[in-house]
Amino acid sequence: MTEQNNALPPKTCEIERLITMEDDINKVLDGKKTATRRNGRYADVGEVMELKGKKFVVDNVYSQSLGELTDADAQREGFENVEEYKQSILSYHPGMPWLPQMRVWVHEFSPVAE
Repeated sequence: MTEQNNALPPKTCEIERLITMEDDINKVLDGKKTATRRNGRYADVGEVMELKGKKFVVDNVYSQSLGELTDADAQREGFENVEEYKQSILSYHPGMPWLPQMRVWVHEFSPVAE
């Protein structure tokens, strides 16, 4: 399922836009969120993002369909289960359908050791 970095298409956005919502930033800082999904690719493996002075390195980037999401994936996003994650995403994007075949880019990250 994981693709090699050299097989990834060009980024569609900058890493600074990867996590912008205050609730999500706080989940990352509290260690409750270690992954985020986006419609585009926002980071390369090894790239570093900074949130409120703390640095996080991108460990993995791969494509996944919404239908492949597991409760463990949702927990890495900072939610209890897939349904809670789904409702949160749909609340951010009113009118967006939740299509199991829709593909997203998963960005997994961890704190940079200081």
